Amino acid sequence: MQLIPLPSETKLKIKENFLESLVCPKCEGDISLLDNDVECLNKQCNARFPIVNGIPVLINEENSLFRIRDFENHSDTFFASPTSKFREKLRALAPHLIPDITIHLKARNNYARLAEILLSKNPSPNVLVVGGSKVGAGMDDFLSCSGINVIESDVALGPRTALIIDAHNIPFAENTFDGVIAQGVLEHVIDPYRCVSEIFRILKDDGVVYAETPFMQGGHFAPYDFTRFTLTGYRRLFRRFDMLYCGSAWGPAVALAWAYKYFLLSFTSSKMVKALISLFAHYTAFWLKYFDYYLIDKPDAIDGASGYYFLGKKSRQVLSDRELIQNFARLN
Repeated sequence: MQLIPLPSETKLKIKENFLESLVCPKCEGDISLLDNDVECLNKQCNARFPIVNGIPVLINEENSLFRIRDFENHSDTFFASPTSKFREKLRALAPHLIPDITIHLKARNNYARLAEILLSKNPSPNVLVVGGSKVGAGMDDFLSCSGINVIESDVALGPRTALIIDAHNIPFAENTFDGVIAQGVLEHVIDPYRCVSEIFRILKDDGVVYAETPFMQGGHFAPYDFTRFTLTGYRRLFRRFDMLYCGSAWGPAVALAWAYKYFLLSFTSSKMVKALISLFAHYTAFWLKYFDYYLIDKPDAIDGASGYYFLGKKSRQVLSDRELIQNFARLN
């Protein structure tokens, strides 16, 4: 990548140590930062990408559901903005006023494991967060961990977004990152296998990936909700990685609470009534999640889990489908 000095008033949210590894999302060619946009230096490509509020928008529109003009116009992309200030305030208060039916019993410990692995290999590892416009559950300690350099990317202009990317074409050179995080992301992409292939490409030879994806959970963030994985299917998704840890991210009690909520929501099409039913479901079913303190590590509960996590290391070998079936017992 070629860097042209930016005007003093142009302040990028992406840290300088990540800039030299950026490439064109269309052709993976070198790019150059200009005053207000980014230019691909490959004359056969010659693509240009805007910088919006200090955030480069590096999306290959030919292979994405999203359009660059949506970010230029500050339009809703993945997350819908509240339609009124009252709803905005209500949404901000919701986590404090409405009990959650989900409980994350594994995330904090898994992020501690990830940090330990990264720092054992490199005192200053670089980590890409895919879907990082907001802080993920259990991620606070990891983000404040001394020595770990994190860049948070998303397909939404959020409070923590430093770079707009689509995971189907990640605009970084090969072997750039020590770690990649995709928490609650891969169910929302059109082609999760391509996205994991991109994660593999940008990771260093000993790089690690951490991901969480739902299994038994109702549809959310419609229409951008495409895929669910069984535990075996999830392992196959990461077949180019050696498994370090894998298991239930949310247990069967959370799955039951979600099923109860969506059972009740099935009785009406009214948005107002749905909102009331959703509140009723949260206040009457939040207690179910606490059963997962007992259930989540039970071997026979894993097939009923609400979702799974995977922590793995980039491998030189690909796990065959036959090996996947033969080693199924290791996943339980």
